[in-house]
Amino acid sequence: MTTMVEQSPLSTAEIRLLDAHWRAANYLSVGQIYLLDNPLLAEPLRPEHVKPRLLGHWGTTPGLNFLYTHLNRVIKVRDLDMVYVLGPGHGGPAAVANAWLEGTYSEVYPAVPRDTEGMRRLFRQFSFPGGIPSHVAPEVPGSFHEGGELGYALVHAYGAAFDNPGLVVACVVGDGEAETGPLAASWHSTRFLDPVRDGAVLPILHLNGYKIANPALLARIPEDDLIRLFEGYGHKPYLVDCDDPATAHQRMAATMDRALDDIELIQREARLGTRTGDAPLRWPMIIMRSPKGWTGPKEVDGKPVEGTWRAHQVPFGDVRTNPGHLADLESWMRGYRPGELFDADGRPVPELLTLPPEGDRRMSANPHANGGLLRRDLVLPDFRGYGVAVKEPGTCTDEATRVLGTFLRDVIRANPDNFRITGPDETASNRLGAVFEATGKAWQAGLLPTDENLAADGRVMEILSEHLCQGWLEGYLLTGRHGLFTCYEAFIHIVDAMFNQHAKWLGTCREIPWRRPISSLNYLLTSHVWRQDHNGFSHQDPGFLDVVVNKKAEVVRIYLPPDANSLLYVADRCLRSVGNVNVVVAGKQPALNWMSMDEAVLHCTRGLGIWPWASTDGGAEPDVVLACAGDVPTLETVAAAALLREHFPELRVRLINVVDLMRLPPESEHPHGLPDSEFDALFTTDKPIIFAFHGYPWLIHRLAYRRHGHGNMHVRGYKEEGTTTTPFDMVMLNDLDRYHLVIDVIDHVPRLGGRASYVRQHMVDERLRQHAHTREYGEDAPAVRDWTWPC
Repeated sequence: MTTMVEQSPLSTAEIRLLDAHWRAANYLSVGQIYLLDNPLLAEPLRPEHVKPRLLGHWGTTPGLNFLYTHLNRVIKVRDLDMVYVLGPGHGGPAAVANAWLEGTYSEVYPAVPRDTEGMRRLFRQFSFPGGIPSHVAPEVPGSFHEGGELGYALVHAYGAAFDNPGLVVACVVGDGEAETGPLAASWHSTRFLDPVRDGAVLPILHLNGYKIANPALLARIPEDDLIRLFEGYGHKPYLVDCDDPATAHQRMAATMDRALDDIELIQREARLGTRTGDAPLRWPMIIMRSPKGWTGPKEVDGKPVEGTWRAHQVPFGDVRTNPGHLADLESWMRGYRPGELFDADGRPVPELLTLPPEGDRRMSANPHANGGLLRRDLVLPDFRGYGVAVKEPGTCTDEATRVLGTFLRDVIRANPDNFRITGPDETASNRLGAVFEATGKAWQAGLLPTDENLAADGRVMEILSEHLCQGWLEGYLLTGRHGLFTCYEAFIHIVDAMFNQHAKWLGTCREIPWRRPISSLNYLLTSHVWRQDHNGFSHQDPGFLDVVVNKKAEVVRIYLPPDANSLLYVADRCLRSVGNVNVVVAGKQPALNWMSMDEAVLHCTRGLGIWPWASTDGGAEPDVVLACAGDVPTLETVAAAALLREHFPELRVRLINVVDLMRLPPESEHPHGLPDSEFDALFTTDKPIIFAFHGYPWLIHRLAYRRHGHGNMHVRGYKEEGTTTTPFDMVMLNDLDRYHLVIDVIDHVPRLGGRASYVRQHMVDERLRQHAHTREYGEDAPAVRDWTWPC
C-alpha cells in the first residue's frame, strides 16, 4: 500500500522561492477579501481601507495557493502542458492572485497592471458591485470550470483530458465537494481514460477537515479505509501531510515528482506497447491534508479559527467597527512580509517572477482553458445524402434517430479526435447503433466474451450517470472540441443544475472579449414522453424544455423536428453552431415522414411555416389555425386536419408546423424570434389558434404571451397524465389526440354553430371507442395505428 513519499528533492533556495511565492499568493488573497485601499500596507490600516461588506472564502484558499505554487515548479522543470481545475470553486481569490502574479491577469485586463494601483484595483473588484464574483468564474483567466456549484470538477478534468495526449489536468477536489453524488461517481473515470490517446488527470483530494459548519466525511474515516477506497477506484494514492509548513514543501515536491513519474511511465508503456501483465492500471492521485484556513488567524475572540469550520469564509467580519479585529487583520497580512515580496511600486520582486513558467505554459494562460482558441470546425458530411425519400407527405415511415445514426457514424469517421457522443447506456436503445460501425464504446475495465462494441479507443462514452455524461462532454467542449449528449427525455432532469451552470458560463463568456466561442452543448432527447408506453408514468416528463427557456435568450435553442429529414437538418445545424445550448427532441419509433429533403431544408431554415398540402385556406384568411410542435403532436394535428376536411370541407384551415420553438417569442425577446408582422401574417390576430405542443402547454403561452393573437391561442400538451398504455391512449389521456383537437376547433369557431353538434358527438364517441379498444386488445386500433395522410 503506497501512502507517503519520504524524499527531499528541494534545495534551500528552492524552498525559499516556493515559500515566497505561496506567501505572495496568500497575501493577495487576503487583500481581495478585505481591502479597498492601502494594498501594500504602506500606512497603518484604517477602517476606511476595509470593504464595508466582507465576502469570500478564505478556508480553502491557502491550500489552493500552495498547490498552485508547487504545480508551477513541476511545469517548469518538466515543461508540462498543464491546466488547473479548482473543485473548491469558492477559492476564487487563489485563482485570481496567481493569474495576477503570473502576469496573465494584467494582459487580459490592462486596467489591472502589476503595480500598486493594479493591486488596489485587484483587491477592490473582488466580490464588489461592478467587480468579479467570489468563485472561479469565466472572468478568471486559466479557468474552464465554474466554481459556483460543487460536484463537477473531476468529471470536467477528465473531459478535458480525453483526446489531449500531451495534457495533464491537475484537479483539486475539496473534501466537501467529495461528498456530492456527481463527484463520487467521477472517480470511475479512470476506467474510461485511454493512456495511448488521452492525456492524464492528477486528482488532488484536499482534506482540510471541514465544510461550512460540519466535518468533512473523508477527512474523518480511517486512513487505511481511505487508501483502499481510492485503490478500488483505480488510483494509486499518495498521502501528503502538510500540518507543518517547515516540511510541507519537501513532502509535496517529492510526492508530485513521484506522481508525475507514474503518469509518464503509464503513458510510455501504453504508447510503446511494452506494458506486461494484466493487472488494472492504477493512476496516481494525491491526498493532501492541511489545516482549514492555513496560515490565517489561529484564534479570534478566544475561539479557535485555523483548522476549524470558522475559517471557512471570513475569519472575522466586523473589522471596520472593532479595533481589535482591525489590528488582527493588519498583523495577519504583515505576517506574510509583503515588503519582501513586492517592491515600492507594488510589482512582484524579480525572484518571484522566476518560479512560474512563461507564455502558454502558465496555467492562467494555457489555451486549453480558453478552448475556443483551439477549436477546429468539424468535418461534416453533407446531411442531405442521408435523407429518406418522401414522394407524398404522411405516407411512409422511418425511425428518425436511426436515420440520424448513419449521419453520426460518418461524423465520427471524419473527426477521429475531435468529436464524442456521451449517453447513459442508451446509444443502441435510442436507435443510434449505426455509430458502432465506426467506433466502439470507451472501456478500460475487464472484458467478457459476451461483451459487444467495447474498445479502449471508443468514441462513444456510456455510463449510467447522466452527471458524468454531461460533465465529460462539458470538459471536452470547454477545451475546444465537439460532441453530442443523448438521453431519455424524462431523465435529462438529473442534470438540470449542470445545464444551468453551463448556460450561465456561456452567457457570461459572451461579455468577455478575450474568451473565444466554444462548440455548442448539444442534447438529443429521445424515448420521449409520447412514446414511453411500456415504461409508463415515471418515464413521461417533457419539462426540461421549461428549464432551458429560463436561461439567457442568446444562449438557448430548442428544436422539435417532426420527421427524419428535418432531424438531419437540425443535427447538422447544431453541430456547426458555437456558444449555445441546443436541445433537440425527436422520437425513435417508426413515424410518418412529412417532407422531402429539399422541403425539410426550406422549412427548417424558416424554423416554422405553413404546410399548404394539409391546409384548406387556399392562401385566404383562415377560419382557424392549427399549429403543432413535436413529432407526435404533428401527427395528431395533421390527422385532425384530415378529419376537418372530411366533415367541414368549407372550413378554411391553416396548418402551421413549428420546428424552432424560439421563433414564437418576439425578436425583442430572442434572436430567433419572428417580427410581429410575420407572426401576425401566419397566425392571424383574430382567429382561434389550436396549438398541439410536445411539452407542458404553459410553455407556449409563456413564449407567445406578447403576441397580438395570444388571447386566441388554446394549447394542448402534456398535463401530467400518463401510465403504461398504448401510444394513442397516451395522447387521449392528455387531450392531445386528433379527435379532441377537432372538438377544440368546433368549440372555438363560432360560425360552425349548432350544425357541428353531430360531428362533435361523433368525435367524443370515437375517443370512447378507441379507449375501449385498447382495454380489450392491448393495442391501438388499426385505423389509428396505421393511419396515413389521405392523398
